[in-house]
Amino acid sequence: MKANCWYDQYDVRVEDVPDPKILDPRDAVVKITSTAICGSDLHLYDGYIPTMEKGDILGHEFMGEVVETGPQVKNLKRGDRVVVPFPISCGDCFFCKRQLFSLCENSNPNAAVAEKLWGHSPCGIFGYSHSLGGYAGGQAQYARVPFADVGPMKIENDLPDEQVLFLSDILPTGYMAAENCNIEPGDTVAVWGCGPVGQFAIKSAYLLGAERVIAIDRFPERLRMASEKAGAETIN
Repeated sequence: MKANCWYDQYDVRVEDVPDPKILDPRDAVVKITSTAICGSDLHLYDGYIPTMEKGDILGHEFMGEVVETGPQVKNLKRGDRVVVPFPISCGDCFFCKRQLFSLCENSNPNAAVAEKLWGHSPCGIFGYSHSLGGYAGGQAQYARVPFADVGPMKIENDLPDEQVLFLSDILPTGYMAAENCNIEPGDTVAVWGCGPVGQFAIKSAYLLGAERVIAIDRFPERLRMASEKAGAETIN
């Protein structure tokens, strides 16, 4: 298959690599139909994230069609259309049982490396360095999805990829920012930064009951989108 591979700072290449295989009974293999470039992928491209290795496959925002499942994956079948969240979570540990999936204790086999770098280890993450598990990412034609009985969300309607792909990362990120504000009906909310996450934070603030949302940025095109697409007032 073809995949977008990291080689060094400012050096990524589309290359032919081996197709993924089932390695664990809880794995699935997904044929990618859509994937995205996250702003945090730029940290890899710019060389800011340690423990990257030449040939690592990038990408943690993707969706596609299930083509194979391990014997313990009972909730998915071949042909299912799924969005794959970027945190890899086991569903069984202390944190997963409390729906704190990004803190999964079992999905990062290199947790000790992450703890040394940051003082704690989050979960494993697709395509985001060996300190976060060394998992191949989704900027590829296929991806292996560990703990596939937990993370992937089935899309059981005819919504196009473009309307559901961002459930993989960026929409929940913006939503969580708004949710953490404890918005009450009638509140006024300010959002600093109107990039993709900020746009979703604006929409989420309205969804949670804000009466006014003020978008603040220095890029006219982002402010225009915040006004025209998200309905925010704007300040440059």
